[in-house]
Amino acid sequence: MEKLTFMSLMHEGGTVMWILLVFSVLVVATAIERALVMRRAEVDVAPLVRKIEQALMRRRSPAEAIRICDEFGGAAARVGRSGLRRFDGSAVRIEKAIERQGATELRHLQRRLGVLSAVAVAAPLLGFLGTVVGMILSFGALASFGQANPEIVALGIKQALTTTAAGLTVALPAQLLHNFFAARVDRIAGAMETVGYVLLEARAELGGS
Repeated sequence: MEKLTFMSLMHEGGTVMWILLVFSVLVVATAIERALVMRRAEVDVAPLVRKIEQALMRRRSPAEAIRICDEFGGAAARVGRSGLRRFDGSAVRIEKAIERQGATELRHLQRRLGVLSAVAVAAPLLGFLGTVVGMILSFGALASFGQANPEIVALGIKQALTTTAAGLTVALPAQLLHNFFAARVDRIAGAMETVGYVLLEARAELGGS
């Protein structure tokens, strides 16, 4: 039985396999970069909210609340800091500042997720293209040689199966990673909304309009 190696698989799959290899490297690089970005963006929102409420409701100190946001860091804290900088103004100004910063954070978090989604769609299609090419070669060999040289036919079928498997192998992790990061974005967005709600509620209780 022939031993399967990386280079033998790449050779059998042809050009399609090299394109899929580029896709797989792109998926890994995007996943690492997004993981680092979201790790910096996430924050434990419960203690952040509790300390902000204490600073605003007990001490009536937006400056202290801003300092707390700076200490925590993360997307939700940056949204809170943006709203707190307008805390002496109207509730409308606070809300607009929160929405503006929140939109900026979401754009940053969602950046490059489209790469994972595109690879998840394109990789299996590219694999199926390799399948079609392989089957064309197989039937062409069958038409030329008939049953005299079944090895050529088998090689074409093997190429077809190799590219199909490779396409699905690249697409599945890409789709799973996209879903995973999209869920993290939703979780971070929920934390930002929570901080924004707390600021607006505090402003209302303190007599804001």
